[in-house]
Amino acid sequence: MPELRADWLTQTFVHWAYPPALIQPLLPRGLTVDTYDGSAWVSLTPFVMAGVRPPGSPAALPPFAETNLRTYVRGPDGGQGLWFLSIEVASPVMLAARAVGVPYHVGRLELARRDGVVAYSGVRRGSGPRYRLSVRPGEAIRPSRRDVWLTSRWRAFTRRLGALWETPVEHAPWPLREARLDALSETVTLVAGLPPPVTEPVVHFSDGVRNVRLGFSHPVRRRGRALHHVAPDG
Repeated sequence: MPELRADWLTQTFVHWAYPPALIQPLLPRGLTVDTYDGSAWVSLTPFVMAGVRPPGSPAALPPFAETNLRTYVRGPDGGQGLWFLSIEVASPVMLAARAVGVPYHVGRLELARRDGVVAYSGVRRGSGPRYRLSVRPGEAIRPSRRDVWLTSRWRAFTRRLGALWETPVEHAPWPLREARLDALSETVTLVAGLPPPVTEPVVHFSDGVRNVRLGFSHPVRRRGRALHHVAPDG
């Protein structure tokens, strides 16, 4: 049974290529930077979390905005996953996930749609990093191999109390649309320890996926040459 269900809606993906040597030092022990055509990638992904239903909750939480800064990694078993450099969120309830190392930060996040433009903005509480992003979604596209590689990952890694954790994720394939970037200013990458992007970003938009299922997070342990999943109290 999943630990949490949600809908991920009105999502924009802004992807930048980076030299792998700049990304690897930002990863914890046990994770290796993943590459596509020789480049590592970092993505800024603002969206709306809707229908969030924690386990045992009789009702869903009100919708709220979230924005991830993530990169693409391989775990100790060689399998693909995500590593979040930071997560900005408008709902303090999500801070509970810090218990397994999810890097949530509460802030003021906004999303607006007008005249075919989707505009996102956010600032972390305490005068932290901020961003402004405007895109014009276009027609639906047939995803290329790179598009799928950049948008479809089925587990996320975190680190807490010296242990590497993983969280499985299930949802339908992203229905992707082309998107034109109208405006972007951000300091999220700088605060995460990255130099300013020097390549033109790859941009996608999606109306979203529903019934996303996040499984229970659990530590990842290596014993000898085998990879074992150990329960949190094990």
